[in-house]
Amino acid sequence: MSLHQLYGQLAHLHQMLLDLFGNMPEADAYHRYTPFSVPVAWLFGKAVFRETVALREWIQGDDAITARVRPIFAHENPDQETLAALPPRDHLIQWATQVFDENLARLANPGLLPRHPAVEDGRLAHHILREAGKDYERILAALVERRIVTCDPDYQVEHPLRARDPAAEMVAVIQGHYRVGGKREDPAAVDDELPPQVVQLSNFRIAARPVNNAEFLAFINDGGYQRRELWSDESPGDSARHQSPLHWRQDAKGEWYGVSLSGPGDLTPAAPVSGIDRHEAAAYVNWLSTKGDTWEGAVLQHEYQWESAARLNLLKDTGKVWEWCANAYHAYDQFQPSPDRFCRGEAFDEALGVVRGGSIHSQPLQKRRAYRRPASPRTRLHFGGLRPVFPPAS
Repeated sequence: MSLHQLYGQLAHLHQMLLDLFGNMPEADAYHRYTPFSVPVAWLFGKAVFRETVALREWIQGDDAITARVRPIFAHENPDQETLAALPPRDHLIQWATQVFDENLARLANPGLLPRHPAVEDGRLAHHILREAGKDYERILAALVERRIVTCDPDYQVEHPLRARDPAAEMVAVIQGHYRVGGKREDPAAVDDELPPQVVQLSNFRIAARPVNNAEFLAFINDGGYQRRELWSDESPGDSARHQSPLHWRQDAKGEWYGVSLSGPGDLTPAAPVSGIDRHEAAAYVNWLSTKGDTWEGAVLQHEYQWESAARLNLLKDTGKVWEWCANAYHAYDQFQPSPDRFCRGEAFDEALGVVRGGSIHSQPLQKRRAYRRPASPRTRLHFGGLRPVFPPAS
């Protein structure tokens, strides 16, 4: 992808961020809808701050803009006192519009920036676009939370969702050695996907598509959330705490519907299920395995299995939901942390899980086959689903 295309994507993403924030009622933008969420206004300002730190502090050594707002946006979990210091919406929009325009002008005109290897080979542009993409999905997730909390409780389903037996459409991957990871010379590569690996995999089958809404409803109807034997010891109470994916609700007749950015609406049976954590994904495949025959031995995919199958072009509907993997967020063999801050991934933590593939809201950089996104197994990802893996056919 050329730098010109990256800058075009960034300009478009800037406008989408401005539209999301600018179209909200001011009171809603500054409201905390759940005890664990932060206001959209702070997330929006954080996106502007993060981009400006990379471009102006790291490249130009200029903190004139970022130093003034650092007390507000340098945190990851702001307290109420910090949130109280947020500027009014109109001021925040005016500031963001000006900073975004100036940042794009500097990126598109190399003469306005000092000579720097990250500018010349595109690592800076990839970093900024990747981080902005993450911020965009965080804001979308916050907007969905707002819709969930404020949705019309009198919504009535027009076309009820009906449970469907899980599809038996699977693709086989034969035993062998497969490449995973990015390329060192790729300016889009993050150090957590390096160095590239050759991994040995046994024969397995993997679902051609992610689990869809109708299939997940079959799990719910069969008592999946109540059957403790389906849940691991690491997920005590999950079956009692949750009864459905994050954004699913029931109308007065007990029919399921979903709450999205546009409000409540009927669930599409064939759409990939989303809004689940890794424990829910694991409970589903445990339930699937109990059905025997074709589905016996079902497990949650390992990220090496996902990437190998994706590189073989065997998977369908990738990039619609982030897909939970069974393994922890770990360092690849012979990993060396990058001295380049533009290529650094998240700190490795065995307590974190991994999702792969990207969602419909992800930027192309996040949908690369080598891209890894760490997430807490207990985080109910608004745009997170699953894809089972099975033993080889006998």
